[in-house]
Amino acid sequence: MDKFLNILLSKKVIAPIIIIAVSILVYLVLKNVIKKILVFKTANTKKDVKKINTVTMLCINILKFFIIIIATLMILEVYGIDTKSIIASLGVFSAVLALALQDTIKDFAMGISIIVEGQFSIGDVVTIGGFKGEVTSITLKSVRIKSYTGEIKIVANRNISEVINHSMASSLAIVDVGVSYDSDLDKVEKVLNALCEKLSKEVEEINGDVKVLGINELGSSSITYRVTASTRSMKHLDVQRLMMREIKDAFDKNNIEIPYNQLVIHNG
Repeated sequence: MDKFLNILLSKKVIAPIIIIAVSILVYLVLKNVIKKILVFKTANTKKDVKKINTVTMLCINILKFFIIIIATLMILEVYGIDTKSIIASLGVFSAVLALALQDTIKDFAMGISIIVEGQFSIGDVVTIGGFKGEVTSITLKSVRIKSYTGEIKIVANRNISEVINHSMASSLAIVDVGVSYDSDLDKVEKVLNALCEKLSKEVEEINGDVKVLGINELGSSSITYRVTASTRSMKHLDVQRLMMREIKDAFDKNNIEIPYNQLVIHNG
């Protein structure tokens, strides 16, 4: 009985149990720290939850791998196995592996940075390397961008150095409309202001007031007014088309002339 008890209390039994217990405790603590850091970094960005979970699980798996390696080496040391040669072998193997996979490692590191920092997300319109389009996919290896004409560009994460994100702020719709020099300018401005008030209330894509900035140009054949509207990101072109149609209809109803070039032919 005493012999069995001595075996149970020996270093070769107690030490591995302590190492495993401490390793599990360290893993659980660091796992919670990683989760809290990632949630804190992304709590106010409303980014893709699935992508954030992917990064979280990747970090946790890397943590688990290192803890298992360290714990295993410590346990082997307890049993008198020379771990220095094992570490040296692992070091050489890791160096060779890292050299072979350096581009992939760079992709993964940049992919994590893109997601955690919130540089852009799926659905954003971005310009990367002179190519503009909507982000359709973000992985730890690459980003897919689809242009308005249908082309899809796949960019390796390591090659993304500068990004223009067109979706992070409101866009501005600008419409310049010309009226005849014979027009009653007070009437023109009254019609435009009434229309702007109507559009501000009724058009969902407009997230601010539609404004008549006033006379923008005295042209050779017309007086040009400028009308602007703050819109949801990348919706300015749709709003501009709508505004031009509404302005045309309002001017027709109020007999306000929009000048246009006319060709006069004289018969000899």
